[in-house]
Amino acid sequence: MDFLSDFLTLFLGKLQSPTLGFLIGGMVAASVNSRLQIPDAIYKFIVFMLLIKVGLSGGIAIRNANLVEMLLPAAFAVLTGILVVFIGRYTLGMLPKVKVVDAIATAGLFGAVSGSTLAAALTLMESEGLEYEAWAAALYPFMDIPALVTAIVLASLYVTKQKQRREAEEKLGQLSKQPVAVGGYSNREYSDEPGIVAQGYPQRDTASDRVEIWPIIKESLQGSALSALLLGLALGMLTRPESVYESFFNPLFRGLLSILMLVMGMEATARLGELRKVGQWYALYAFVAPLLHGFIAFGLGMIAHVITGFSLGGVVILAVIAASSSDISGPPTLRAGIPSANPSAYIGSSTAVGTPIALALGIPLFIGLAQALG
Repeated sequence: MDFLSDFLTLFLGKLQSPTLGFLIGGMVAASVNSRLQIPDAIYKFIVFMLLIKVGLSGGIAIRNANLVEMLLPAAFAVLTGILVVFIGRYTLGMLPKVKVVDAIATAGLFGAVSGSTLAAALTLMESEGLEYEAWAAALYPFMDIPALVTAIVLASLYVTKQKQRREAEEKLGQLSKQPVAVGGYSNREYSDEPGIVAQGYPQRDTASDRVEIWPIIKESLQGSALSALLLGLALGMLTRPESVYESFFNPLFRGLLSILMLVMGMEATARLGELRKVGQWYALYAFVAPLLHGFIAFGLGMIAHVITGFSLGGVVILAVIAASSSDISGPPTLRAGIPSANPSAYIGSSTAVGTPIALALGIPLFIGLAQALG
């Protein structure tokens, strides 16, 4: 009962946070058919500002880190981010009536990282006296960006293959209505005989059905959202933007994030009807996924602990960022990279279930596990 009480208290507290409050406000405004609109140009500017800020903070942290010590944990962070997307694609994406692109986008959001969840974990770890490397918090872009890129690439591959399949079926359907006489038989008659290929039908060109992966990856990286994120990361690593970061980007961050959540809330409500028939699957995934992803990352972190001496506090950070789901970089990046995905699916499952589970269950669970092992 104490756990349930703590969970409900934390959940109600999250409802009162500015970020989630603006999200709910946007949903309410859309549900009562309000004419409130945020101009697209302003939305794009807000997204750019937020992603540049996130990239800058990650780049600054990486520049100040010990890159040799960071190598193996960073590799495990990349692996976890990619693995989370594939797990979601072949679990949630296989459930009845769940659209594959929605499942991939949801997995991408759960593979990406929540800065607020990470901040909460760091605060609790400090109160518990659990030490960690100064650079451990900089692991988040190594998980965040690969997860988002993987989700966009998988969704693009799926959509492209589906389009090719429909075009092939339409072409074959048109040809089947036009029999071609060959030696007294039509191609339709030939096609009914086992082992005989009808003349008049084109042979299936398997080479043309292949989807080139690199152009899709390149296009994903050139997208506006990921370009802003990567640009900020590069500037943070290669330059010294601390003064402009502290005086301009950081003070504006929370206000701009609130407006972004307002837009996301309105868009999510507009497409809520598509989610009602399969909402239980998203709720189940959002409850199980944070803990599963966290345990995967915790196991990989323990390998780094044994091999390189990576601290148990660092292992907890790796597990927490895997258990979290992005509330900043993820939604706008997925909205731009997978426009056919339903925001109600990936935003709703994350904010309503995934984030409270990561905060209320994941953080204390992984801290307690690290303390037990220590």
